Amino acid sequence: MPVADEAAKTAGESDVTWSDRSWRGWRAATEDALYGPGGFYLRPEGPAGHFRTSVHASPLYAAAVARLLERVAAGLGRAAGADGADEVAFVDMGAGRGELVTGVLAALPPGLRVRAYAVERAPRPPDLDPRVEWVARPPAGVRGLLFANEWLDNVPVDVAQADDDGTPRYVEVRRDGSERLGAPVTGADAAWLDRWWPLREPGERAEIGRPRDEAWAAAVRSLSAGLAVAVDYAHTADARPPFGTLTGFREGREVPPVPDGTCDLTSHVALDACGAAAAGPAEPLSQREALRRLGVSGERPALALASSDPAGYVRALAAAGQAAELTARGGLGDFTWLLQRRPAGGY
Repeated sequence: MPVADEAAKTAGESDVTWSDRSWRGWRAATEDALYGPGGFYLRPEGPAGHFRTSVHASPLYAAAVARLLERVAAGLGRAAGADGADEVAFVDMGAGRGELVTGVLAALPPGLRVRAYAVERAPRPPDLDPRVEWVARPPAGVRGLLFANEWLDNVPVDVAQADDDGTPRYVEVRRDGSERLGAPVTGADAAWLDRWWPLREPGERAEIGRPRDEAWAAAVRSLSAGLAVAVDYAHTADARPPFGTLTGFREGREVPPVPDGTCDLTSHVALDACGAAAAGPAEPLSQREALRRLGVSGERPALALASSDPAGYVRALAAAGQAAELTARGGLGDFTWLLQRRPAGGY
């Protein structure tokens, strides 16, 4: 949404304590609002108290990730039940309150030895499975599956807007959500915009995804071998939204993005740029296709099952409904999965 052009911040204003009257770039404001004292992601209710992701929609999702982990383990020569099989790592990036890692561990077959890590900045939940290691950053040098479900969209980024002359400028914001245009975008941020999201007309906006590229590249490098997967709402260079995607969520509803700690702040991810920043070939898939490959289908069970096994039919029908939600067009099925292998190869 365009904002009026104003002069860059006055001398010394950057030293003012973050308050309703001070201006900051969106990256710094988001960092404080989400992860600072009293930040949104540090609240006791966690993300699940405000919005529903694929992880919360159905246990089928965690079961599919568990099957992917099995395939990665087999590709690394660590098939379930094999004599002398070493353990394989599962790294849950942006783990929330541990919902995904808990579901994956529950869905794994006997005999597959897994070392599970939950990477999260919030405190460890008191009732989390003791097998899960709660860490602040991904462990280095592990072999296995790193899975980042809706993590990159919450890596804080700056926002740029083209002024009346077409010059990209940083958008600055107050705690109440009011905005102004600040200094021109220069350096590495300007180079990123030029390559990945050029602003062509006055009023056009972009989220400068360079911090996400760097975060994803570092996460991928933490694997010595295996597969890294990022799942997010995404866009590509041939179809960038002209006014960006920054928005807020609170209590299940989309709200204006206000960096006061009362709502989630999120924007879609330029996953093509993230994939190019990390080592190894990148394969983007829709969630529909990714889950189909992992055996999740919304196909209804045969009616004949209702006569031969009524309870089984009801269970199968419920699972089909959950699978349909996970793969629905216009909904969760529109997520993009970015698969990046280390080293290159398949499973």
